[in-house]
Amino acid sequence: MLFILEDAINGILMGSIYGLTAMGLTIIFGVLKVINFAHGSLLMIGMYVAYWTVALTGIHPYLSLFIVIPAMYLFGYYLQDIVIKPIFKAEKDVREPITVIIVTTGVWYILDNMTLLFFGPQYRSIDDNPLKGKMMELGEIMISVPKLWGFVTATITAFAIYYFLQYTRMGRAIRATSLDRDAASLSGINQYKIYNIAFGMGTAVAGIAAVTLVPFYNTFPSVGVLFDIKGFIIVVLGGLGSIHGAIIGGMIIGLIESVGPQFMAATWTEAIVYGLFLLVLFVKPSGLFGVKYDW
Repeated sequence: MLFILEDAINGILMGSIYGLTAMGLTIIFGVLKVINFAHGSLLMIGMYVAYWTVALTGIHPYLSLFIVIPAMYLFGYYLQDIVIKPIFKAEKDVREPITVIIVTTGVWYILDNMTLLFFGPQYRSIDDNPLKGKMMELGEIMISVPKLWGFVTATITAFAIYYFLQYTRMGRAIRATSLDRDAASLSGINQYKIYNIAFGMGTAVAGIAAVTLVPFYNTFPSVGVLFDIKGFIIVVLGGLGSIHGAIIGGMIIGLIESVGPQFMAATWTEAIVYGLFLLVLFVKPSGLFGVKYDW
């Protein structure tokens, strides 16, 4: 039973990082009401920023957050402002502009291929990494230290975003825009600026997730695709627009992926994850913690 408990703990820790990845996606959807298909690519860019920051300076991987967070926020802010905002203005009478989905898909391909062009297909990992392969003993249970750091980071990030959205003036403006952008505009809120800020926040959170991954996961141009798929599943499972739903949904997926192979082939655990995804879509489309809105 101990090995099952060990797998369960490590699965929950990894799941929290999955949830952190999905958290940025759910912030963007919660405000803009569109699915950002380039989110995995933004995570990949964050991993490269974190990797090169650590490789060139030799600092602790988590200290790279001081560079990654502002860099990714600005990248997301201006990506929304320059590329996506014109579509919202052109289709301002459309509640959910489908064109934005097409554009973010294009951004996904551009970012992945530009990264492949500049950095090549090589898998990169930090050589002088104080967290790589480090384990913590809890009795007879071995816990991954890098994943534990990721769990703590995901928890702090979730509480920080919740506090920001609930108790700050800007947070209230973001929530007002997410509920009814037209009413928010009539109240004097610049909805396009709020979209920029929300997209920047979601991208910055992807950057935080990237920092938690770099200490134990390889960095390569197509790494975002792996987490993009899981991110969409987690967002649907936890609830579109739900911050705590993203974390809990990620933990559920991590638990299935970690404990499942002890009882069945690993391919079956993937089938269970996708089966759960379809079940939630049929039974509760708003997700476990999502609220049904008429967007």
